[in-house]
Amino acid sequence: MTQAVDWWAIAAPVCLVAAAVLALLLDAFVPKQSGALPCAVTLAGVAAALAVTAALRDSERAAFCLPSRLEEPVDCSWVVDRVALVWWVVALVACGLVALLLVPAVSEGEMPGGETYFLLLCSTAGALAVAAAHDLVTLVVAMETVSLPSFALVGLRRRPRRGAEAALKFFVTSVVATAITLLGISMVYGATGSVAAGAVATSVATSSAVRPLIGVGMVLTLVGLGFKVAAVPFQAWVPDTYVGAPVPVAAYLSVVSKTAGLAGVTIVVVRFFPPYADVWSPMLGVAAAVTMTVGNLAALLQRHAVRVLAWSSVAHVGFLLVPLAAGGGAADVGALQTYAAMYALVNLGAFSVVAAVSARGATLVSDYAGLVRREPLLGLALAFALLCLAGLPPGIVGLVAKVVIFRSAVDGGVTWLAVVMAANVALGLVYYLRFVATLVAPGPEGAISSPGDDHLHGLVPASVGFVISATLIGSVALSVWPAPLFAVLA
Repeated sequence: MTQAVDWWAIAAPVCLVAAAVLALLLDAFVPKQSGALPCAVTLAGVAAALAVTAALRDSERAAFCLPSRLEEPVDCSWVVDRVALVWWVVALVACGLVALLLVPAVSEGEMPGGETYFLLLCSTAGALAVAAAHDLVTLVVAMETVSLPSFALVGLRRRPRRGAEAALKFFVTSVVATAITLLGISMVYGATGSVAAGAVATSVATSSAVRPLIGVGMVLTLVGLGFKVAAVPFQAWVPDTYVGAPVPVAAYLSVVSKTAGLAGVTIVVVRFFPPYADVWSPMLGVAAAVTMTVGNLAALLQRHAVRVLAWSSVAHVGFLLVPLAAGGGAADVGALQTYAAMYALVNLGAFSVVAAVSARGATLVSDYAGLVRREPLLGLALAFALLCLAGLPPGIVGLVAKVVIFRSAVDGGVTWLAVVMAANVALGLVYYLRFVATLVAPGPEGAISSPGDDHLHGLVPASVGFVISATLIGSVALSVWPAPLFAVLA
């Protein structure tokens, strides 16, 4: 039996894979080319995928469909709906910005061009596949497509060797997570006789499944995905991995890899196990509360700039889980995606400044002293990104996203979680404002750079400067006019 395939439904990841292969071939057959050529191919692939995504915005499409049983609805392994498209846009835009951040490392020979962009595009294609997955096998394969290239990206830098250690820690924890997820999926299959969303949800709703077995399978599947999103207590790999990886790769992990994991968690609870909301909602609520608290408390103790952002990303995972703990309805998923879009934009802005400044040898927060005075664009961009993450004016976009999350928690009846979130927002202000205060404080002589130092002029590469400017402009624009964020909720 030959099955027709809706090529439009899978065109976006196909564009990324085609660009990945082309970037690798160009690196092999075009000698001595700079990082600009594979980056251009990457951006072309991302632009093509975004064009396909825009073309699909008014329709829902599916692929790889087979009727599950006679006279039952068709089950599809791949479904592209409005929720999936929002995840796609976040992942694709982030991929394009990270590709630009990687240009200096590739041009200077610190990372190989073809392999770097090949891995970046393949991982992003996996993120798109996660968002469209409609059966558990597709979901776990897509998650591994995100993770496996990420291991290589973390350890791909030729020097220093800390990247290899970070990649190993990342790899070991991810393998454990995958094993737990597969165990959970096998239990779900044993209890329901299917891995397709429609069949599993029907079995659960009609109580035709072995309920204790499917409950354990669901919990194990969510625990495995908890490793992927770095929810506590599965966050131990994050700080060392982010510090050991090149800063643009750390930015990628903090946004695209997390986006894929959150999309996976959302798919599991919303599409497969809605009747088990009384089990997974409290479970995710506790995970959200503990994750945001541990992340913020750990960030308070950090003095390394990347470690501060690493633990901050853990804390934000807690915030991102709140709408799912509130019930995972359509409005809750919209709130989650609204916060994810804000977080992706401003977090990439923060990491882009750190990438520019760390290239000059700055590692500690104290090394950023006086950055606003010495280099206003870098200092103001980082300060604004930190204020957005904190949810403080003038970073209104961050405040709006947090209000949306608060409303989701209150409307969902988890007021206790809203209280915990409010306490954690206040806790986060301490280290965010401390970082901002360092940026505006007078710096010591010779710190980072000074406008009077001729040999330090132009140290920010054009591609990195573009990312800094684009994320700053985007954050300011959404702070002035946040309507596009609310459009996600519609």
